[in-house]
Amino acid sequence: MYAPAFNRVDDEDAARLMVARAGAGELISVGPDGYPAATLLPVLWRGDRVLAHLARANPHWQQIGADSPGLLVVGGPQAYVSPSWYASKAEHGRVVPTWNYTTVHLTGRVRVHDDIEWLRALVTALTEEHEAGREHPWAVSDAPEAYVAGQLRGIVGVELVVERVEAKAKLSQNRSEADRSGVVEGLRADGGPGTAQVADLMQAALDQPGPVRPNPRG
Repeated sequence: MYAPAFNRVDDEDAARLMVARAGAGELISVGPDGYPAATLLPVLWRGDRVLAHLARANPHWQQIGADSPGLLVVGGPQAYVSPSWYASKAEHGRVVPTWNYTTVHLTGRVRVHDDIEWLRALVTALTEEHEAGREHPWAVSDAPEAYVAGQLRGIVGVELVVERVEAKAKLSQNRSEADRSGVVEGLRADGGPGTAQVADLMQAALDQPGPVRPNPRG
């Protein structure tokens, strides 16, 4: 991942939070034919393992060999940034559009799991993760056992053993405080997909004092 120092997220706990908030990521692996395959999967990051499952009908899992290299790309909020929002546009006009976003890349070895009890534990953990906080949380045990068993036979588990964590938050940190405040204002007024989340992240960064590295090309 290309991540300048001012965009890099070195705190693994922060990276874990980014993954937890996204809830899903693109699992990418390369098959024996040399071509990549990718599937968007709900994931759980526990310790040094990322756990997920694919539909058995999805040929992706059949392309994964024993401890195949894999990459999980977890995208976060993203939004277009108009140069018209920069305070520096009125000062010198040397501004261009950009794209703000957050992302996490987890690289490691992937293995497949076809054990029913392993799969049951995974779907139970995934369900508990996403039902937590609901007034009436649904549980796997709410469904008939025969039905659950049939559903489990229709999926295959995958486990990524994480060897490298790379996280990035590109939130205009290389621009002046006035420019960043202008972007927050512009995003809130724009109201497009992801804009509110990006604006919130940028505002949180502005509220934390720290060095800014000016770069008119950012």
